Amino acid sequence: MTSERPSTGFLTDQYEFTMIDAAIHAGTADRDSVFELFGRRLPSGRRYGVVAGVGRALELLRDFRFGEAELEHLRAHSIVSPETLDWLANYRFSGTIRGYREGEIYFPGSPILEVRSSFAEGVILETLLLSIFNYDCAVASAAARMVSVARGRPLAEMGSRRTGERSAVAAARAAYIAGFKATSNLEAGRSWGVPTMGTAAHSFTLLHDSEREAFASQVATLGAGTTLLVDTYDVREGVRLAVEVAGRELGGVRLDSGDLPTLVAEVRAQLDELGNTETSITVTNDLDEFAIAGLGASPVDSFGVGTSVVTGSGAVASGMVYKLVARRGEDGDWASVAKRSAGKASVGGEKFPVRRRDEHGVAEAEVVGIGAPPVSDKSDRPLLVDLVVDGVINEEFTGEAGVQRAREHHRTAIDELPIGALRLHAGEAALPTVFVEQDGRETVWV
Repeated sequence: MTSERPSTGFLTDQYEFTMIDAAIHAGTADRDSVFELFGRRLPSGRRYGVVAGVGRALELLRDFRFGEAELEHLRAHSIVSPETLDWLANYRFSGTIRGYREGEIYFPGSPILEVRSSFAEGVILETLLLSIFNYDCAVASAAARMVSVARGRPLAEMGSRRTGERSAVAAARAAYIAGFKATSNLEAGRSWGVPTMGTAAHSFTLLHDSEREAFASQVATLGAGTTLLVDTYDVREGVRLAVEVAGRELGGVRLDSGDLPTLVAEVRAQLDELGNTETSITVTNDLDEFAIAGLGASPVDSFGVGTSVVTGSGAVASGMVYKLVARRGEDGDWASVAKRSAGKASVGGEKFPVRRRDEHGVAEAEVVGIGAPPVSDKSDRPLLVDLVVDGVINEEFTGEAGVQRAREHHRTAIDELPIGALRLHAGEAALPTVFVEQDGRETVWV
């Protein structure tokens, strides 16, 4: 007998509930509304962002409900009124959500997610959606930069011990969507189908009476094709012993410390001298996109990245916000609404974003029609897809299959970018975001 999945309804902030409580008493809770999730800007110096978290959001939405345990907590702490408790007891999202495909590229102002529902049904999702997209997009965006400078050499995510136990799983998933080859995190493998890898740490070598015994033990269990960690003591002696124990079939050696450009060159030369020309070299020493780029001319075969990828390489949150952009008034007509605060303005109205491309298929701009799709004779690629329709989740974007589709879509989307978008040095967003009114007026997001 299977147990019911736990509720995700409390992965939120209290003010979502107090707003609903007040709206129910004011008679406005059922007012038709459109919410939008977007980022006002990219992390400093970045040229593009990567959308990640869509599949996770849909699966958590499926369990966003309030059972007796949740209702009793709200009741015991007098957080909402009895009328709102009754409303929450029957909560199931019944609206429609459109959004960018997972793996898509986004820019400042891109309307990444649109939630159409009653005010109450939509506002209660704010914190859940932001917590997912702010983190997952940060990781995927950093990972994509690492993938671009690795120039086809594989990267493994191995940062679980550098973040929270649940965010570690999300990070592995996001990095894989952005092009990483594998993760060390087993739960990411089980939950999302991300390929997993792992061999041994320094403690395994230190456990044995000698480095030779440690290598022999690992090879006996995992085979000669394993990767041996050779820098616990002296690197040159470690490489010599690794080859002596595993022979020409030694799969790889791993370096986790030292002056990597110099050390990698020395190890490659030593392996070749010993006849192990096919033995690969993996480096895993506090790498980020700049360190990986710095090893571009070194004979490194693969990279393992930990802290930098799970912390968004210095931008652990993407700066996403969730705002009401349209609602139906008492007269039954739709009205655009927008925040006007200095430095925190939003753009009201239903959005229709497209990726405008030139005759060669290279992206030129993010063009966002307000109220209607923008008109153009260019090659425009619509960016929004249906994720939830009348409360029914599009399963195409969930589970392992959804992760694979996101990974494939990311490769297509990033190939559209102009070459300058992949530069590491600080600069403006690679594409301008242009908002187009129905009368043809254009405004560039700044």
